[in-house]
Amino acid sequence: MTLQQEISVIRFQNVSKSFRRARILDGIDLGVKLGERVALIGSNGAGKTTLIRCLLGEYTHDGEVLIQGHNPRLQRTEVLGLIGFVPQLPPPLKMPVGQLIQFSAALCNTAPQRMFDIAARLGLEMNGILSRPFNKLSGGMKQKLLIAIALGRDAKVLVMDEPAANLDPQARKMFFELLEERSENATMLISSHRINEVSSLVNRVVELDMGKVVLDESIADNVSLTGMLAGRVVARQAESALAKALEQWNFRALDAAGTEWEGHVAGPDRLRFLGMVSRYVAVVSHVSLTEINP
Repeated sequence: MTLQQEISVIRFQNVSKSFRRARILDGIDLGVKLGERVALIGSNGAGKTTLIRCLLGEYTHDGEVLIQGHNPRLQRTEVLGLIGFVPQLPPPLKMPVGQLIQFSAALCNTAPQRMFDIAARLGLEMNGILSRPFNKLSGGMKQKLLIAIALGRDAKVLVMDEPAANLDPQARKMFFELLEERSENATMLISSHRINEVSSLVNRVVELDMGKVVLDESIADNVSLTGMLAGRVVARQAESALAKALEQWNFRALDAAGTEWEGHVAGPDRLRFLGMVSRYVAVVSHVSLTEINP
């Protein structure tokens, strides 16, 4: 691996964020290197969106955030010109669609036609909506337009917060095909509840829970996230909370003490299962998932 690849394109160092007395991010240390495609997963309230908003410079916070060496709070215009971003919730912009396209293209020095072309692939006919205010579009139309703006530029960093949430099935399929086309030359951070959707695209998964990183796993290109896996978990001692969690995954105890368990995990759920087990690292001595041949 080259020195350039070792350098983090995105860097969070001891990042914490609180709203009133609620601590949403708690000392996050995380680096994303050139070419990594990271799925950011976690339940609602885990801190995913807050982490992304800190990355974009929208929030003040403790600790340091850098993206391609820029501080997003102090150099926000430069940062927004460097990345392609799709938010979870569309902004309440009153700007006409045509003007928004022109402004966005000028910001990153790209041809507006590239955004038109991607919108067309997503099933959004631009000519009929150019004069309409952005906030008057339907939810699906807004999302397609924001994706077209994000992917219609030469950004080497793509940051996406639940980007496929409002897409119809056909547009959702096309969106992930578009991301696949960019996978060789872009660094990606994608927040998603649906790990199965991004499993074939990403090469690293980070899970947040209560503002902390509880799982950070790189995935080799030859590891399949589809199919079925045989799982085995061994605990140093009986733990009722772990036993209850494993039973919810339909695992069964192999001994009376409840220290050895086995079961099956669907490929798309592999990472979510490992995230659950990671919460019991103090008592778990062994965990394995072995792919079952068809």
